Amino acid sequence: MKFYFIAALLLIASLLVSGCAENNQTGENNAQPAENVVIGTKLFQESYITAHMVSLLLEEQGYETEVKENLGGTLVNYEALKKGDIQSYIEYTGTIYSQILKKPPLEEWDPAVVYEESEQGMLESDGIVIAARLGFEDAYAIAVDKEWAESRNVSTISDLEPYAPEMSIGTDPEFATREDGLPQIAHIYGFSFQSYNSMAPGIMYEAMRNEEVDAISAYTTDTRNDLYELKVLEDDKHALPPYDAVILVTETFAEENPEAMEALAQLNGRIDQDTMRRLNGEYDIEGREARDIARNFLIEEGLIST
Repeated sequence: MKFYFIAALLLIASLLVSGCAENNQTGENNAQPAENVVIGTKLFQESYITAHMVSLLLEEQGYETEVKENLGGTLVNYEALKKGDIQSYIEYTGTIYSQILKKPPLEEWDPAVVYEESEQGMLESDGIVIAARLGFEDAYAIAVDKEWAESRNVSTISDLEPYAPEMSIGTDPEFATREDGLPQIAHIYGFSFQSYNSMAPGIMYEAMRNEEVDAISAYTTDTRNDLYELKVLEDDKHALPPYDAVILVTETFAEENPEAMEALAQLNGRIDQDTMRRLNGEYDIEGREARDIARNFLIEEGLIST
């Protein structure tokens, strides 16, 4: 009886070894990354769309993902990334430079310098790395009603000087107080607005359309600038820094997930400003879901299969 029991055990072990060897030889070992990747977003459409691009690219590699839309502003997302509550989010170099790293303004803004110092500063201070540079800039700008601007020959921020003391401006939750926002406008241009109202970006644009404010802190990739017939004023004194869009992850995540980094690197230089403006328009004007917009773009680019 003991002999048959031992023989049975040997036969089972032999079959298991044979099965594993066969799988390895035929390439049928389909183990996939089990890590759940959480991607944060800010409070506007572009952040949702690009976050879902990250999500879908990682899912193509076998990761489970979750996109937390409207997680919060810059510091909320960045702190969540540092603590490991999220594994990635999309940020902008000017914001990294001025708000996260607290670096002083350059005498002349150079996008390459801002990028390099942002990349080096985050790695050294917080162990955060840039996984991809998407290829477009979404800069802050001051926008006013186009008809109002044309009637007064206003095309630059400098041209606002005689009018600003009697104007109200709507801003997103950060621009009114951050050093590279209204305080920088006041410092460089020498004037301030009569009042400001801080609000979510979507509400900010609606407030402008409803004539509840006289100007807003617009985004240069936002299609609502055209939709609502706004004039984006030239920053003729270069008060505002460059804002190149980048994907952030932790250094630990990058080291432990080389296949994820390869997947995200496919977005390097993939999205220009016109493309991002078009994708934002699909969300704002056509009312499409951010994930569907992201999926269609990635399929068109040949980066995912379905």
